[in-house]
Amino acid sequence: MAEERIIEQRKEKVEKLKELGYEPYAYGYSVNAKAKELLTKFKDAKELPKEEFSLAGRIVSMRIMGKAAFFHIQDESGKIQCYIRRDVVGEEFYNQVFKKLLDIGDIVGVKGELFKTRTGELTVNVRELKPLTKSLRPLPEKWHGLKDTEKRYRQRYLDLIVNPEVREIFRTRTKVIKAIREFLDSRGFLEVETPILQPIASGAAAKPFITHYNALDIDVYLRIAPELYLKRLLVGGFERVYELGKNFRNEGISTRHNPEFTMVEWYMAYADYNDLMEMTEELFEFLLDKVIGKGVREIEYQGERISFKRPFRRISYLGELSKKTGLTEKELLHDEEKVLEKAKEVGIEKAEEISHFKRVQELFEKLVEPELIQPTFVIDFPKAISPLAKEKRDNPELVERFELIIFGREVANAYTELNNPKEQEERFKQQLEERARGDEEAMEYDADFITALEYGMPPTAGEGIGIDRLVMLLTNKDSIREVLLFPQLRPEKRCGEEICEVE
Repeated sequence: MAEERIIEQRKEKVEKLKELGYEPYAYGYSVNAKAKELLTKFKDAKELPKEEFSLAGRIVSMRIMGKAAFFHIQDESGKIQCYIRRDVVGEEFYNQVFKKLLDIGDIVGVKGELFKTRTGELTVNVRELKPLTKSLRPLPEKWHGLKDTEKRYRQRYLDLIVNPEVREIFRTRTKVIKAIREFLDSRGFLEVETPILQPIASGAAAKPFITHYNALDIDVYLRIAPELYLKRLLVGGFERVYELGKNFRNEGISTRHNPEFTMVEWYMAYADYNDLMEMTEELFEFLLDKVIGKGVREIEYQGERISFKRPFRRISYLGELSKKTGLTEKELLHDEEKVLEKAKEVGIEKAEEISHFKRVQELFEKLVEPELIQPTFVIDFPKAISPLAKEKRDNPELVERFELIIFGREVANAYTELNNPKEQEERFKQQLEERARGDEEAMEYDADFITALEYGMPPTAGEGIGIDRLVMLLTNKDSIREVLLFPQLRPEKRCGEEICEVE
């Protein structure tokens, strides 16, 4: 109720500003400086310039002392103190506008020269102040912070206002994306765009979102991966392509998963998965140089020191799983009874209801992945769980695939691409059999992709990296929601104007 009264009072102030000839929602303001820029340049300066600066930002604190007042404004870069005096801005403006009609949360423009207070704080000596936007709602806890996690995610705009460290997370995210583009562009890759709405859900093992295309009267899918379209481009003659964009998978929401997520995928002709492992190590060095600091090769993540010194460790998928389960590699591939027994023993849910290789996958995720803290390439996966990857040269039951695991989480997935159309057709058919047995994540059959392969795709290696998990790693965040500006949340249930509960 207290907030409602404040809102009503501020609405009245909007009308009073209009009566006095001020526009409470201005059209613009000329700015020639930012808070951080001034603080960086002049904080330790012995002499300050005789120059007028123009800044704009949100009032985040206010201390009125009769005929003068100190207040801080916060712009995109940070906050800076301002000092306003009645005899400078005029008695009417100071008493009737500044003291009575402006509040913490309002956005204002200020002009004035710089000076330092007795305590040495750099301050704008305000000669002119202009109201720009009236804030109707009070900032939480008089701007000292927004701690409620649920509210932070639902009202990210408020979180960004009152928690400056959150803004830094998303600045870092932008740096990461920019650096990845720079890395790939410098190596001759072409950035492309492929369809978000796709007639076939393929390119990954995932359950898709379905929507209806009215003009064509067909159901289509939000893409789960751009893979098959990017490979078509290699058939068409492009040799190095990448796409950085959104994918959608109709799966659970957790600290590691959001149904809408960002990935970068790239494909390189005349390369194999060994080339990509080396390239991935180079990419991480490049990212650390650009985002964390030149020459940095070690970061702290959730209390662990993570080293990115090359070469990253490499382990065999089946070899490592064999050590953890006590089953031989042959048993893992062929003995369904022993794998089921082991799956039940370690507590895999509904182990009887899933396929043999799903059990193998879940055993690996439960027993091996959590122990892989340092960057590790897990290589040579079973062919049955990798329908788009090329057979391993010396073992046709495996494929040339790797996942990069860091802190127990998959960060990258890559393989030497399958380019034999006959074999790809057989793999798709196997996926259809899995789907018929109830696996909703099994891939659909893409006849046009087979046709494309029949024209010939060069030997190719391809890789995908999840941007959200990568940013989590580089910002030391344990929840994916911290690195998404607007994460997916359960809807709030409303009872009239009040929020009763989250559904």
